[in-house]
Amino acid sequence: MLSYIENILNEFRPLFKRLATFKWFVICVIAMMLRSDQLGVTSVIRDLALAPECYEALIHFFRSSAYSLDVLREQWYRCVLRNAPLTKCRNRIILVGDGVKQSKEGKRMPGVKKMTQESETCSKPHFIHGHMFGALGVIAATRAKRFCMPLKFNIQDGLRSAAAWQEGNEIINISDANHIEQMVRSAFEAAGILGKSYILLDRYFLSRTALRLMDKMNLEKSSGGGTLVEIVTKAKSNCKAYMKPVPKRPGSKGRPRKKGKQICVLDLFDCPDRFTKTCVYLYGGLETVSYYCINLLWGQGLYRELRFVLVLRGTGEKSILVSTDLTLRPRQIIELYGQRFSCESLFREMKQQIGAFSYHFWTKYVPKLNHFAKKEDADKLSGIYDSHARERILSAVKAIESFVLCATVSTGILQLISLNSRFSAKISDLRYLRTKSSKVPSEGTVMYYLRKSLFLLLSKSPDSFVTQFIREKQDGIFGQKQKVG
Repeated sequence: MLSYIENILNEFRPLFKRLATFKWFVICVIAMMLRSDQLGVTSVIRDLALAPECYEALIHFFRSSAYSLDVLREQWYRCVLRNAPLTKCRNRIILVGDGVKQSKEGKRMPGVKKMTQESETCSKPHFIHGHMFGALGVIAATRAKRFCMPLKFNIQDGLRSAAAWQEGNEIINISDANHIEQMVRSAFEAAGILGKSYILLDRYFLSRTALRLMDKMNLEKSSGGGTLVEIVTKAKSNCKAYMKPVPKRPGSKGRPRKKGKQICVLDLFDCPDRFTKTCVYLYGGLETVSYYCINLLWGQGLYRELRFVLVLRGTGEKSILVSTDLTLRPRQIIELYGQRFSCESLFREMKQQIGAFSYHFWTKYVPKLNHFAKKEDADKLSGIYDSHARERILSAVKAIESFVLCATVSTGILQLISLNSRFSAKISDLRYLRTKSSKVPSEGTVMYYLRKSLFLLLSKSPDSFVTQFIREKQDGIFGQKQKVG
C-alpha cells in the first residue's frame, strides 16, 4: 500500500522548484490521511511525531512560491484519470459541481463574508460568516461502491477586489467572476484533461449566464468533435418555458418568431396520461418512477432549447430535470442526476473525517471583520493600496487553498485505496461497524487503518522516500538528531 501511495505522490515531484517543498507536500498529504484531530497545522506535527521545530517551516510551505496551485491541480486531474475507475455515460465523464460553505470566525482572515445557510437542518444557523468554496468532483465507481472524487476546491466569493492585484504577481490566480461562471470554467478546465463530460449541477446553476458561457466555451474548445461539456441540472418549481414557435409562412411579412406560448412547467404534472412508468437505478437501488419528456425553449432573451424531464416518484415527490444534451434519453437523465447526491457525501467526509477546512491562516494586513457590515458597504479589501500588504493577503489566500488542495489529494488517495480490491478486503474487516453498507471500506475506515498501521508500514519500507522524508523531520528540521550534552 505504501508503494501505491508513493507512486501517486511521485508524479508531483517535477512540479516543485525545490526538493524541500516537495517533502513538505508529501508530509502534509500523508498526515491528512491519518490525523486524529482537526486542529490545523498542529495536528500534522502531532500525528507524524515531527520535531517541534518543523512548525514554522510547515507554515511557510503553504505560502511558498515554489509551486503553482493551478499546475498541481492539473497534475491531480491526470492522476485521477490514470488511476481511478471513472464512470461514463455515453462515453462522457460525469463531473459534479456544487458550492460548500465553511464557517470561519477569523477576524483577519481574507475572503470571509456574511452568507446565508440554505441547509434544511436545524443544526446550522441561518446566517454565517465564512468562506464560499466552489467544489468540483468526478464520479468513480466499481460494482460495489461509488465515490465522488474531489478534483478542485477554491474560494469563489469574497475576493473580487483582490482579483485586480494579480498583475505581475504569480502567487495565486483569483477570479472576479461570479460563482456560476467560475463553476462552468472549472468544468471545462477538468474536461480539457479528462475528456468530454457531463456536469451535474444543482438548480441554482440553471441560469442564462451558465448556458451562454457553456455555449461560448464549447464553441472555442471543441474543434469539430461535438461539445466538450454538457449540463444536467434541475429546475425550480416556478420554472417558466416556451413552446417552439410556429414556422413562418412563406411570403409573410415580419421576422420569424423566437418563441412560442409561455407555459409553467409544473402545470404539465396535471396531465398524468402523458407520463410513462419505468424502473431506474436511484440512490443505490431500483425504483419505479413516472416521467414525461419534452423539449422546450428556456431563458428570457436566450430561448435556448433544453430537454425537460418531469419525474414523479412513488413517494409523490415531483422533480423537473433539465439537460442541455437533447440526445440524452429520459431514463439516462434521471439516473445521471441521481448521482449528484454523492457530492454531499464527499463534503461530509472532507469536513468530518479529513478536516479539509480546519485551517487558521490569517494576516494582520486584512482589515478586521465587521459582523454588522451591510451589503451596500464597500468591500474591506478595496481600500488596500500598499503592495506589500496586498502580497501578504494573497499569500494568506494561497495558504488556505494549498491546505485544501492537500486535503483534496489525501481524500482522493483514500478513495483510490478503497476502490482497489488488493487493499479493500483486509481493511474492511479491521474496523467494527454495526451495519456495513458495502464490502468496500469508506474513507473513514481507510483512515483508521492507516492510523493504526502507518508506522509499521514505514518500518518495513526504510528505502521509501515517504519513510525518509518523515524520519528526517522527526529527527529535526535539518535532518540531524539533536545532540545532548
